[in-house]
Amino acid sequence: MFRRLFGQKDEGAAPSLPVVRNLTLGRSLRVDPLAWRRFGGATRFALDTDVLEITAQGLIDLGADGFVHRFYTDDDLMFQVVSSDREGTKAQDHTLFMPWTSAWPPNPAARRVWLDRLKATSFTAEGLDIYERFWFTPEDGPQDPVSFWEDVYDDRESRTSRRIYQTCMLFARPLPGDGRELLLALEMEPQGSDITHEVMIGIPLDIAEFEA
Repeated sequence: MFRRLFGQKDEGAAPSLPVVRNLTLGRSLRVDPLAWRRFGGATRFALDTDVLEITAQGLIDLGADGFVHRFYTDDDLMFQVVSSDREGTKAQDHTLFMPWTSAWPPNPAARRVWLDRLKATSFTAEGLDIYERFWFTPEDGPQDPVSFWEDVYDDRESRTSRRIYQTCMLFARPLPGDGRELLLALEMEPQGSDITHEVMIGIPLDIAEFEA
């Protein structure tokens, strides 16, 4: 979903891609399936593999809010790590996301409706339960989603990145025990390509639940 939608490449300096938790482009991530299987049918998240081959790597600079590191597979799975530094030495908030839906808005009105949904205090979609907004509190009322550029590389030696402008909001719902399922709703605007609306379902991972 992400990789096939990136548009034209931008020339730039040869990147030094971070190695985060021993993971980078070209390496494999092994995940403990109990991270989601322990919830049984309570979660929509499900994978039939525990080894992810990383074929693309993304980097988001949030300024004072730190960095987001993303690692992609050819099946559009996304392992996301938030860190206060670019090199990922202070990595935290590890989440594994899988794609749920992907659609092209047919007209400007559909795009406005989607952006209004991202501002709301809750979110749902066909086949899903209701997810409450994870960022902000319900008392805050409608809030603007977060926007940023992501630079994505599919070659560690490449001098070019694929860029995509994203507008997103994070939602969540509780799972049995202390579990939580995340929903990431995005509008993606790749350079040189069409806008799409994406929904991804995620499971937070403890540091003991994965290794590279």
